[in-house]
Amino acid sequence: MDWLNGLAHARDTGTAGILATIVEVRGHSPRDVGAKMFVSSTTTSGSIGGGNMEATVIHRARTMLDEGATTMVDTEFGLNEHARVEYGTQCCGGTVRVLLEPIGRRPTVAIFGAGHVGQELARILSRNELVLHLADSRRGIVGDALATTLGDGPATVHLHTLPAPETLIATLPDDAHVLILTHDHAEDLMLCDAALRRGGFASVGVIGSSAKWARFRKKLAAEGHPEPSIDRIHCPIGAPDLRGKHPAAIAISVAADLMRVFQKVAS
Repeated sequence: MDWLNGLAHARDTGTAGILATIVEVRGHSPRDVGAKMFVSSTTTSGSIGGGNMEATVIHRARTMLDEGATTMVDTEFGLNEHARVEYGTQCCGGTVRVLLEPIGRRPTVAIFGAGHVGQELARILSRNELVLHLADSRRGIVGDALATTLGDGPATVHLHTLPAPETLIATLPDDAHVLILTHDHAEDLMLCDAALRRGGFASVGVIGSSAKWARFRKKLAAEGHPEPSIDRIHCPIGAPDLRGKHPAAIAISVAADLMRVFQKVAS
């Protein structure tokens, strides 16, 4: 896989990484200025020349990821037998400067239910830098027209028609944000149960009234979920200071509340 495919895959999945670019070469080097490599916590794509230089860049890139680095790092390598090395000598004879650029992890949001509110919410969120999943169990709800509408923004959008939408729960990354607003209360409850069993999500929210949530709490407890786990689900969703029952108003409220969560994580 070349570096561009690696970067594209990371953006599609919301994975953080480091883009390493050769920005200066003095003398001889295996690769020229502009050569790139993308490094994630588990994979690499592309090459900046191999050997000690590349191995050291990979190690430093992953250290930056572990530390949550957000600023670029400029580092220089001597490619000769006198240079200090950790992973073997390179005797090309030149000097190479490499820029390490953090590419931040984009948040993942999964909306279950593509009804009036779900579609309005998806439209708003698709205008932001994130990975967006929109799923519905009904055939014909998630179609080409909706895909075109959601494809205009910077978000990476994945549309799903799933007879068993809980199967998507299992595939979402850790720290994803799950929003449950389907057409069927029984489906909402089933998704709440699946989200609690999966665990690891940054947030789980359900649309509905306090009466609906009181019934859900009893049923989730009967399924064996402890109270602290149930408390992690938010219902109703949305910013309490933004009220309204129109689908667009609800969507704006939910999106605003979610953006506040993103800002807290980034700060």
